[in-house]
Amino acid sequence: LLETSPGVAEVTFVEKEPAERHAIISWEQKNSCILPEDLKNFYLMTDGFQMTWSVKTDDTTMPLGSMVINGVSKLCRLGGSSMYTLPNAPGLADLEDDTDEEGNGDKPEKPHFDSRSLIFELDPCNGNGKVCLVYKHAKPDVSPETEIWFLDRALYWHFLTKTFTAYYRLLITHLGLPQWQYAFTSYGVSPQAKQWFNMYKPITINTALLSEEADSFVNKLDPNKVFKNKNKTPVIKKKPSSQPAGSQKSHTSVTSSKTSSLAGNSSRK
Repeated sequence: LLETSPGVAEVTFVEKEPAERHAIISWEQKNSCILPEDLKNFYLMTDGFQMTWSVKTDDTTMPLGSMVINGVSKLCRLGGSSMYTLPNAPGLADLEDDTDEEGNGDKPEKPHFDSRSLIFELDPCNGNGKVCLVYKHAKPDVSPETEIWFLDRALYWHFLTKTFTAYYRLLITHLGLPQWQYAFTSYGVSPQAKQWFNMYKPITINTALLSEEADSFVNKLDPNKVFKNKNKTPVIKKKPSSQPAGSQKSHTSVTSSKTSSLAGNSSRK
């Protein structure tokens, strides 16, 4: 599909040998957790996945799409202690905040950087974040209950899928477009990435992510909210008195005569 798309060049697929079964067992023993069955079967077919493609503009070729799944040897724990760190150096566990909103309703509970969760990096996302395999609230050495989460550059968590198979389908259908994981966040992809999305639309059913809203860049100003503390007290207009027309005329004539006499006195002085 990519090779037949206009402007796409240099579609590269790196074939990898299947992972050795003893390598998977040693990984599980080292990290004290069992890999999910679908991810284990994936590694037994290929030890990781890597596919890249570029676009040709004028006479230059620019790398664009990238689909990566780390092999067993690169499935490293995120936030684990390192022998090279200083004793008092802050780590990811120091970012934990008990005031964070936990999962309620349809929102699943977010992973934790401390000992409550085990987090392993599946995809480095070309520096735009990290896709992680997360073990939560279970004994990972007995029954692996895992989820796939996206950790953005600001270290906020975003839920992607419950299984590795579902994430693998997302990776393929989004063609490895840059920042495609941000389509599943509340703030969406950047305007530059959206241009590439519009050119090479992912094979997804959620086309609303690609639609440009007419009022998306319009500054909507509500004067009632902006000037809510500066509202002027309304001026109450007095109703005209219900006097007869003749009396009103006599009153106006009296006032006009008074003003003329006052003007004459001031001129004499």
